[in-house]
Amino acid sequence: MPIYEYRCKECGHEFEELVFSKEAGVNCPACKSMGVKKNFSTFGVGSSAKMPCGSGACDFSGSVPPCSAGACSSCMN
Repeated sequence: MPIYEYRCKECGHEFEELVFSKEAGVNCPACKSMGVKKNFSTFGVGSSAKMPCGSGACDFSGSVPPCSAGACSSCMN
């Protein structure tokens, strides 16, 4: 039973809904409208492993990554 993210076309409310089947109708909890759109959502994966500095885990695009100064919690430095 996946959890999907929706946005109401009527009032703009964003919410999550546990969906039991594809045929199930989803109503906006704020205005009760059936006019909802499923949002594209992502998921996160956590890890306790440390990455080597400069591995791209910091999402830094400059010349000296901040993890070289110990500012990045996902790197070894």
